[in-house]
Amino acid sequence: MFCIFAKRSRSVIWNGSKFGHKQKWPRTVNSFSTSPRRPKSSYFHCPGEKPLSPVIVGQLVDISAEKWPDKTALVSFHQNTRLSFRQVRDKANQLAAAFVRLGLESGDRLGIWAPNCEEWYLTQMAAAKAGLILVTINPLYEANELRACLRKVQAKGLVYGDQVRNRNMHNILMQAAPDLETKGDGAVRSWHVESLQNIIAIGSSPPKFPNRISLRFEDLLSENLEAATETVLRIAENIQPDDPCNVQFTSGTTGLPKAAVLSHHNIVNNSYLIGDRYKLNENDENSICMPNPLFHAFGCVIGTLVALSHGIKLVMPSPLPSGKDSLRALQAEKCTIVYGTPTMHIDLLNAISAESVKKSDLCVKIAVTAGAFCPAEIQRKIKTSLADFVSTCYGMTECSPVNFQSSSTDPQDTFDVSVGKLCDHWEAKVVDLNGKMVPFGSPGELWVRGYGTMLGYWQDERATNEALRPDGWLRTGDQFVIDERGFGKVVGRIKDLIIRGGENIYPGEVEDVLQTHPDIVEAQVVGIPNARLGEVVCAAVRVAENKTLDLNEVKEFCKGKMAQYKIPLHIIIVQDYPKTATGKIQKFQLKEVLAKLIQDSK
Repeated sequence: MFCIFAKRSRSVIWNGSKFGHKQKWPRTVNSFSTSPRRPKSSYFHCPGEKPLSPVIVGQLVDISAEKWPDKTALVSFHQNTRLSFRQVRDKANQLAAAFVRLGLESGDRLGIWAPNCEEWYLTQMAAAKAGLILVTINPLYEANELRACLRKVQAKGLVYGDQVRNRNMHNILMQAAPDLETKGDGAVRSWHVESLQNIIAIGSSPPKFPNRISLRFEDLLSENLEAATETVLRIAENIQPDDPCNVQFTSGTTGLPKAAVLSHHNIVNNSYLIGDRYKLNENDENSICMPNPLFHAFGCVIGTLVALSHGIKLVMPSPLPSGKDSLRALQAEKCTIVYGTPTMHIDLLNAISAESVKKSDLCVKIAVTAGAFCPAEIQRKIKTSLADFVSTCYGMTECSPVNFQSSSTDPQDTFDVSVGKLCDHWEAKVVDLNGKMVPFGSPGELWVRGYGTMLGYWQDERATNEALRPDGWLRTGDQFVIDERGFGKVVGRIKDLIIRGGENIYPGEVEDVLQTHPDIVEAQVVGIPNARLGEVVCAAVRVAENKTLDLNEVKEFCKGKMAQYKIPLHIIIVQDYPKTATGKIQKFQLKEVLAKLIQDSK
């Protein structure tokens, strides 16, 4: 048999920068068995039974409102608010029209920097309807990180929150402009992020900036609904499925984040197919409890868009992940599905144990875990105390994000050890260091190709070319094994990425900050295994001659220069690092040595 793989061109240009590639691979892939003289190469294609859809995000909002107008779409548990699918559509139309009135045009970048809330959800839907590219920013970012994100994409607008973990986001926003010019009256005369024209605050009023519009979020929802609907319908006529609609930041090895550009086609189809594998049915009384931050692809694709695609109530229990809040939301809203990284599930299990809640007291059928591989022991605890089935999703932001996913019908021998089967409309292969396919069951780097591969990294052709080959294959950087049935297993990470409780951290980000400390000559950062978080950040530092180092002072030094979760938990002073004959530092050996030192010190 022959498998047909159709692919549209990804040659897309924004602001004069080319992010994608013309795809030149053959449309017909020969899937005949390989020669009996050699093992079958680890290539797998899952063509899927249902065709891909040309629907854009704004149309998805409208379709859900037509199909389930009075059904609850969103519950923001901590805000005590809920919206029906009709209300989501109407408010999104009003908000989109208000964005247009402010001068935001199709293709402009709109930043969203806030914890989980109803306003975040509505901003996602409204930005898509207005043809804007939503730039999702971690609410825990400090001023320099926020500034770097806004400048990277030349954001024209920013919607931001009020408070998060007792941090005043107004003040941090002001700090994001260190070169503000003032005169005797104290008035602000210039803004460091030159392109930013619209500043929209969730909650209290924002600071006032000359020559820029600053107002409250709620003031944008006063648009005439009929006129707003006409505005967004007119805009929708020109939005194409392959147009960009989202920029997701992923940490870079240089310390600066890379900005993955995702299209409507990427995320609408990925969200639908995720729910389809779970056999979600709008006629069932399903509801999703989602503690995951919305700025992650987990939150704003696996979360918001899966629920929207399948007519399911989405419950956000708290501004930031909290096991106790998730438990309260699960009980109050009778959620049948719960999302989380392994760390979030551990925190939820701890809350269940502390409150002596029985599994029979809950309604959870499926626990979905992603963001980091969930150990078999944690999966068994989830099945014992929380859910009937644990589903693992694997992917990356650059894949929009899921391309392997487990389901309850998978063979028994795949449970707890695999990340599920390759998803529909994806190709995958495992290759050696030379890019040659290895046999099934042999480890190598996973490459994937399909409808969900990103358009590219924003204005970063070099990084795009390193990740996305001209033939369409995306290098994941993960060491992987595929069997002949299409089930995958993560062996390790070729990249040095640290995943702390689902948060991605590249060592270069932390090393760059540590090496600005006056007494530190060199810093090397690795991830050390941790039972709760999966990994924690550990720094091995060399100190300047005749200098001493107060380790607690170093941690204080890092505050305000990087997000709190990136600050090393362990800082160890070393004389040198393990190196190759050519002088390259061997981080895998360093990691082993540091892990043993920490273990022996307990």
